[in-house]
Amino acid sequence: MKDTIENLIKEALKSLGIEARKFVIEHPTDISHGDYSTNVGIVTKRGHEIKAFLEQHLPKGVEKIELESGFINFYLSKEFFADSLGEIIEKGESFGKNNRLKGKKVMVEYTDPNVMKPFHIGHLMSNTIGESLSRIIEWEGAGVIRANYYSDTGLNIAKAVWGMKEKTNELPEDSSNNSEKAKFLGSCYVLGVQQSTANPEIERETIEINKKIFDRSDNEINGLYDLGKKWSLEYFTELYTRLGSSFDWLVGESEVVSEGKELVLEFLKKGIFEESEGAIIFRGEKYGPKLHTRVFINKEGLPTYEAKEIGLTKRKFEEYKLDQSIVITGNEQNEYFKVVLEAMRQAIPEAAEITKHFSHGMLRLPTGKMSSRTGDVITAEVLIDQVKKVIEEKGNKATDDIAIGAIKYTILKQGIGNDIIFDFDKSISTEGDSGPYLQYTCARTNSLLEKAKNPSLSAQAGQPSPWQGREKLSPPDKGESEGVRTIERLLYRFPEIVERAGEEYAPQLITTYLIELSSAFNNFYAHEQVIPPSGLGRAGSDSPETPYRLAIVKAFNIIIKNGLSILGIPTPERI
Repeated sequence: MKDTIENLIKEALKSLGIEARKFVIEHPTDISHGDYSTNVGIVTKRGHEIKAFLEQHLPKGVEKIELESGFINFYLSKEFFADSLGEIIEKGESFGKNNRLKGKKVMVEYTDPNVMKPFHIGHLMSNTIGESLSRIIEWEGAGVIRANYYSDTGLNIAKAVWGMKEKTNELPEDSSNNSEKAKFLGSCYVLGVQQSTANPEIERETIEINKKIFDRSDNEINGLYDLGKKWSLEYFTELYTRLGSSFDWLVGESEVVSEGKELVLEFLKKGIFEESEGAIIFRGEKYGPKLHTRVFINKEGLPTYEAKEIGLTKRKFEEYKLDQSIVITGNEQNEYFKVVLEAMRQAIPEAAEITKHFSHGMLRLPTGKMSSRTGDVITAEVLIDQVKKVIEEKGNKATDDIAIGAIKYTILKQGIGNDIIFDFDKSISTEGDSGPYLQYTCARTNSLLEKAKNPSLSAQAGQPSPWQGREKLSPPDKGESEGVRTIERLLYRFPEIVERAGEEYAPQLITTYLIELSSAFNNFYAHEQVIPPSGLGRAGSDSPETPYRLAIVKAFNIIIKNGLSILGIPTPERI
């Protein structure tokens, strides 16, 4: 409907000889001011003429138009809302999808953990945001490749391997669970960091181990490295399953390190990179005042993270012929990535042009900042389990689905880029603005529809329907309650929200909408008798209110499930 109104306004401007101006169409905050409102009358100062034209060409589904304080307000008809309910029910799981990105191939790179280091809540934040953006882009018709670029080379890995060498006698049994293995590797890393920081000799040992890992020249080191990497990846896979995410392309730094080094050396000859004190660097200052110099190959001849990023970019575009590449990192990598992206522009301009970088803030607990170097770190696994514990302490049933829903919603509602202080009590609340609130509301409608056992709403082929399709679903003749008016004026907006979330890369638009919609639904449910006391017998089915109210329930159930699915939040059938 928004597109219809926009096109009609443009037609009005053209017909009246009014210079085309930029105008806005939006939903008024107060539904008494209509379902859509535009400022075109204000920007053109000819609101009365435009209104008159629009009234002469009133589109189907618009009941009336009013001019108020320069704004032209559109009021949709009861028939429009009845038709929209039918459309939602007919489209079901596909309601809200669009073709804005049809035919496009988009890679979303996110999570990017470090082997042999804890999978901390920063990785959880990246995973949550990346998975949601991937799903939003898929809902817009694009083919999405989910990529996970994990770190498995570099000094940090060497320090963990050094720790493993020191703690060989403490190696977990192969039969130990993945969590125990991951904790052991984390302790090895902390030991390696602490000892190399305090002892220059051990620091030199880790540098040598790093070289050996790179050139695979030491059997003992190879064995420890391979074992630690294997354990880490198995643990990550288990955790991804728990979080409801999976990846199409898992690639380690070790797989692109040689390509990155070769590219840097190639572009060294072309003057993009230069030698400095035995290293090869990129002078970012040459290309922008806000950039700085970074090392791409160090004095030992080993490629840095920067060089590996160049190798990864080349691999991405050679293998997948992408239309867009989205990279998600923490805010602490912003300055690093600005320089790398500029180096890409100079070396691989076609790839840099379609690469978009998003950075997220920190997820902090009330106890303060974490550090994997000291061992003071909160892992994703610990946070999930702690949320479950708090739920149980409140006297509620705790499951992974509810805990993960609480965490993901808290992350996504803030908008990408913002720091978050995780409030346990608010995150698990069932009273509003939380993941569990949405999950409980969804489960309530599941139970209600099960209780109704209405064939018209079951979507099973071959079963009769009291309204025989959306064209037969009519609103009650006795007028509408405020609860009905509010919920039906929100339900049809879902596709608009999805499209805008895709355009702005903003999952928080969906969380905000779902909370508003759920609040409206719960108000509707509290004041409307959806199922007659006698049940859905012939008399109940024949009443005009019952089918319409049940259609509202079903439409809401579809949208809440679709919306939560886009966010990557589980939708338990029962709670």
